[in-house]
Order: sequence, then structure tokens, then C-alpha cells
Amino acid sequence: MKTVGLKTILATAVTAFAIAGCTVGPKYRQPAATVQPPASTYKESPTQFPNSGEWKVADPQDAMLRGKWWEIYNDPELNALEDQLNVNNQNIKQSFENFMEARTLVAQARSQLYPTIGATPSYQRSRGSANLTGSTGATGSTSGGKQTQLFVLPGAVSWEPDLWGKVRNTIHQAQYNAQLSAADLENVRLTEQASLATFLFELRGQDALQKVFDETVEADQKSVDLTRARYETGVDDQISLVQAENALQSAQAAGTNLGIARAQFEHAIAVLIGTTPSTLSIPVKPLNAIPPAVPLGVPSQLLERRPDIAASERNMAAANAQIGIAVAAYYPTLTLSADGGFETSVFKKLLSFSSRFWSVGPSVSETLYDAGLRRATVQQFTAVYNADVASYRETVLTAFQQVEDSLATERILSTQIRQQLEAEQSAERFLELAKARYYTGVDQYLNVLVAQTTLLTEQQQLATLRTQAMTASVQLIEALGGGWDLSQLPTPAQVSERVSQSKVDSQK
Repeated sequence: MKTVGLKTILATAVTAFAIAGCTVGPKYRQPAATVQPPASTYKESPTQFPNSGEWKVADPQDAMLRGKWWEIYNDPELNALEDQLNVNNQNIKQSFENFMEARTLVAQARSQLYPTIGATPSYQRSRGSANLTGSTGATGSTSGGKQTQLFVLPGAVSWEPDLWGKVRNTIHQAQYNAQLSAADLENVRLTEQASLATFLFELRGQDALQKVFDETVEADQKSVDLTRARYETGVDDQISLVQAENALQSAQAAGTNLGIARAQFEHAIAVLIGTTPSTLSIPVKPLNAIPPAVPLGVPSQLLERRPDIAASERNMAAANAQIGIAVAAYYPTLTLSADGGFETSVFKKLLSFSSRFWSVGPSVSETLYDAGLRRATVQQFTAVYNADVASYRETVLTAFQQVEDSLATERILSTQIRQQLEAEQSAERFLELAKARYYTGVDQYLNVLVAQTTLLTEQQQLATLRTQAMTASVQLIEALGGGWDLSQLPTPAQVSERVSQSKVDSQK
């Protein structure tokens, strides 16, 4: 019986290995990203607007940002803050741990390829009731109330061959999900890096506005002093003095209010770099930079530059693997199991040859009727996959929209800034003429007040536009994917590698 049992299990195992290469379910083929292929250049590219003034694009046309994209601004303070963010940002740390968790799920899935081995040693001592009748011992004498003991050292092996690819599809799904998590990590990293650059430029924009108001207050104070002197000497009336004082007070109040936004931007930067707001102070530095020329590349490259597109594509692959897992439920499940060990009532004979016991044999299970459960499950995950395809294409279209939006914003702001500079110069000339007419007694002080207000408004607008231009530059870089590209996404083999604890700790 032992020989027959071994032959049966061996034959079953050989058969299982022979068909284990079969994988049911649809093969994954990446669908087209868009209904129509991308154009050879962006619609809002500077090359499409030869008369756009100072707005330029980096050459060559197919260039891409690499690595630390923020270094394109040549700003040492921004570089230092970005380095701190990459080490201490808590959202990045959280996303990294999510990626580590996803990698452990790959190892869990791979463990299903191998047999399960277990052992449950036991010892039992018992005594039968003395009031049991008909109980006899080995010699025929009554054995009621006799104490017995049993030593057992068993072992069990169980293995479910992956005949239809259910386990392999589970592994693929876990690998794709781990890649998705890696892409999400890079997307969070890019978002946090872009937010830091944006907040720093916004903060410096507030400093630029503060400079405008400080200069305005200084000029208004001189006007007040002059108007008071004219009033005290009887050359001018009191209403002119009151108007001058009101203009000064209004500028002072507006300049004070700028401190709110600056403090909030500074606090936000502190959180991004992983420190408390009370420990960070950013020196005053009015924004005076102009947006750098950003290398655009060609539109077709965008599909390989955006981590969110990579994440969406890996989500489709995982959904496709899930369909294969559902299809495998239609097929029978084979389980190979073996049990054996030693048992005896005398401890010193526990490991003797005569104390052995064993059993071995295969079993097959198949669902004959489930009222359409498996069919509905396959249809469910097919619908999930189709929805993910639509989500992927929407992500791609949104990416192209964001690039085009940022390009249009930069182009239009470039033109508007040039126009605003002319408006500021006109306002300065207006103020000079109004003062000259007031000092010669031709006009009242009200005209000077109007000119002062006009100049302040134009200067505010110019400072705001320059800040918008810098933040739009950051948004363009973020829309292009920063310095990331698809080659940095870990492969299925890489996410399946075992990660030592020391390596995990080094990432913290």
C-alpha cells in the first residue's frame, strides 16, 4: 500500500508540473493612450508664436529635465530647502512606507507557489473511568480506571499546484500594484517639491509687494510733510493735508496686511521640510527673477515623464491580472498532501522505526454549481478593467491639458508683464505731471492723490504678475513630470526583491 500511495502521489505531481504552465485569463496589452496620436509639438509651444517677445523655450526641442529640476532656477536657498524636503517631508515618508507595504504583498503572493509544511507535536496523559463496563486490557482483565499516555511527533506537507495561473496572476497583480505604489511615491514627491518652490516664490512675491508699499509709504510721507508745510504757511488748504495723510495711512495699513500671507507661506514651507514653523525663518528677499527657459520635449514623451500616468497604466495591468484570477475559479483545484511522524505511549520508543505512521494522497475540488457567482465575478473585474482604461486615458488627456494650460499662461503673462511695465512707466509720468501742476498751483492735491493711487496699483499689479510668472513656470515643470521618467520605475523583478531592514531604515 505504501508503494501504491507513493506512485499515485508522484504521478499526480508529474501531471501537475506538466500543466502548471497554463495561465487562464486575458493577456495584458497596454491600450492606446488617446484616440488620436499626440501632435508633433504642443499647441501653445513658443515655436507656434514667433512674435511672443522674450518668452523662449530651451533647445533642443526634445530635451528633458533630469534629476533635481529645481536647479534650473539657480537659487541656492531653494536648492537647500528642496534637499531638506526630500529627506524630512512626512507625506513622502508615508508614501514610501506604502510602497514598502506593497512590496511585502508581492512576497506574500509568491509564498503560495510553495508547499506548506507544519508540525504539531503533542503529549497526552489520560485516565479512563473505572465504571465503564466491557473495557478490557491486553490480557483480558478489566482495565477501567487505567492511566495511559501518548507521545506524538507528526509532520504535514500540503501543496496546491498553480495549474491555471491563479497564483501567478496574483503575483503579477501584487507586482503591478507595487509599481503603482512606486509611481504614486514619485508623484507625491513631485507635488511636494513643486509646492515648496511655489510657496517660496509666493513668499518672495510678498516681499516684492512689501518693497512697493515701503517705497510708497516713504513717498507719501514726503508728500504729507510738504503739504503740511504748505498748509502751515497758508499756501494750501487743510483738505489737501487730510488727503495726503489718508493716502499715507492707507498705504501703511495695506503694507502691514502683507505680513499675513508671508507668515503663512513661511509656515507652509516649514511643514513641507518636516520642521515646526517656529524653527524656520526665511530672510526677506524681494522677487526679481524671471522664469527660466524650460525644455519641453515632444508631446509623445509626456507619456513617459509623468508618474501619475505610469501609476494609472500599472493600475490597468493589475486589473487585467485580477480578471485572470477570477477566470481560474472555473477550473478544478488540486491539492497534494502528506502526513507522517511518530507516535507511542513510551517516550523512549518515540523515534523508533516501529512508531512511524504516514498517509499521502491527492484531492481535487471543483464547484459544480454556484448560481452564476463566477460569471458575475469575471464580469465585475472586466468592468473594473474597462473603467481603469477610461481613467488612464483621462489621466493622459488631463496631463496634456495641464501642459498646454501652463504654456499658455507663461506666454500670456510674458506679454502682459511687458505691457504692465509700460503702464507703470505711464503712471510714473502721470504722477510727475500731477505734482508739477499741484506745486505751481494749477491743480488741487486731489489730482496728485489720484496719480499716487494709480502708480501704486500698477506697481502692485506688476509685482503680482512677476510672481504668477514664476509659479506658472513651476506648474509647467510639474505638468511635464519634473525630472522623472519611466526608466526610473522599478521593474516587477525589482519590486519582488527582498528588502533588508537596514535598507528600509536607511530610507527613513
